[in-house]
Amino acid sequence: MAVDQDGRPLRIEVTGGHVHDSQVMDVFLDWATPPLAMVLDKAYGSQKIRQNIADEGALAVIPAKSNARNPVPHDTRLYAMRNIVERFFCKMKDMRRLATRFEKSRQNFINMIYLFAAKCWIN
Repeated sequence: MAVDQDGRPLRIEVTGGHVHDSQVMDVFLDWATPPLAMVLDKAYGSQKIRQNIADEGALAVIPAKSNARNPVPHDTRLYAMRNIVERFFCKMKDMRRLATRFEKSRQNFINMIYLFAAKCWIN
């Protein structure tokens, strides 16, 4: 999920539980207006992803894993803003239908997320 500074969703991707987050990073690249910074968690900390973000013209704010050989420093103040996407997921889980995934097919589940996203943009 990519959200703006107000917690409104911009891009959505749903994967299976067995798919690593970094495998779908290409969905969150190629912006018409590139963001100034992309705040991501440690799962996106590979050098390839950092380079892709730099190629977009954005700053990669990703903490290094604890076992990283060459840890890359990050801006802790910007990383503190990652809670915006976490708050979005918290609001999304208030909808029981989304939290328990009543919709079993991928397309129906995404459609329910789109409805929730529209509600976020309206409010």
